[in-house]
Amino acid sequence: MLYTKIAKPILFGMDPEKAHHLTIDGMHRAGRAPGGAALLRALWGVEQRPELTMELMGLRFPQPVGLAAGLDKNAKAVDGFSSIGLGFMEVGTVTPKGQPGNPQPRLFRLPEDRGLINRMGFNNDGTAAMKQRLAKRRVRTIPLAVNIGKNKTTPNAQAHEDYRACIRDLYAEGDFFVVNISSPNTPDLRELQHGDDLRQLLAAVLEEMRAQSRQQGADSAVKPMLVKIAPDMTEEQLAYTVDTIVASGASGIIATNTTIRREGLRHRHAAETGGLSGAPLRDRTTEIVGRIYRQVEGQVPIIGSGGIFDADDAYAKITAGASLVEIYTALIYRGPEVLRELQQGLLERLRRDGFGHLSEAVGADHRR
Repeated sequence: MLYTKIAKPILFGMDPEKAHHLTIDGMHRAGRAPGGAALLRALWGVEQRPELTMELMGLRFPQPVGLAAGLDKNAKAVDGFSSIGLGFMEVGTVTPKGQPGNPQPRLFRLPEDRGLINRMGFNNDGTAAMKQRLAKRRVRTIPLAVNIGKNKTTPNAQAHEDYRACIRDLYAEGDFFVVNISSPNTPDLRELQHGDDLRQLLAAVLEEMRAQSRQQGADSAVKPMLVKIAPDMTEEQLAYTVDTIVASGASGIIATNTTIRREGLRHRHAAETGGLSGAPLRDRTTEIVGRIYRQVEGQVPIIGSGGIFDADDAYAKITAGASLVEIYTALIYRGPEVLRELQQGLLERLRRDGFGHLSEAVGADHRR
């Protein structure tokens, strides 16, 4: 209730981007202050439950609900976000060089639709600044993913060089990496999802990750690399893209990024350009998770992202085939309290359906 009754009315009375920065700055200060992380855990942390702990890609996820990329773009508030009950989190999207992104205004709330539209354009401080911040991280209780992209001025033909630079600069700091080729706000970026462009890009990224692993003398396997895809592909495009990702040796798929579709929206901001997130994306992303699950047949795990506001939404993605799920917009509308509700709701649904562990529910829709 602390967020919904006190913080949210203040934040929603502000310009969305200003509210965003205020939230990140507040979480940064809280996470770095003496006793701050402990206070955040006391306020919003969730009890770890063995039924929800997931072992995937060589990593341990204390619970299946993580934070999607886009909220903490510059890894300023990792200690704070790591202390509120998340099972993992993404930072970024980061690009090799810092860039301002698109002109403001570029972030819009759609309260009637429980959605957000953003056209931020990969605004970030660059890999050097992120590396410095992540090196100072104190709270290391959950896996941290670094979401990487290309600079706006980099043509697609040289995109692989930007992604390699991100890996080279940040390999030591991330637990796993997410290749973002699906934002609608960087010109032509989504073209990298298809054909030889995708194959060559992923080959270059994996080559760089292997090189960095050898250079650091790591005894363990190369860190996981996942690919985040868009929800706006045709069935044929989706099938081909998924085949290419699996064949590349990638560790998994995140489904999905924001959408450019606008069906059924009521708010006056519905016509704004950019990527739509939140509740309007829920059914489409769940459908895509199911399609991917049937196609990959367990070869790689899926992280479901898009439109999760309550336990029914999260559980639907899990039974469709997601091993983990991510939230973003729900955190804006419902605050950190939503994490406890999601955990309790998932436990109740597992018991209802006779499952002893979350892994038993993954893809259950396809076995009924």
